[in-house]
Amino acid sequence: MTINEIEERLDAEKQDLVRTNLNHHISPLENPMKIREIRRNIARMLTILRQKQLNDKN
Repeated sequence: MTINEIEERLDAEKQDLVRTNLNHHISPLENPMKIREIRRNIARMLTILRQKQLNDKN
């Protein structure tokens, strides 16, 4: 994946996290672990994005 694709997917994941949190505050989710999973996916994508940025500089 290119850096732009990762950034687009990262934005989509962040929007999904906000939407999921809002839904969870309104009425409890069946699987609240989904919030943790989304946060971890965001962290993974940020890590991969940073690695790619550093590799492109070198």
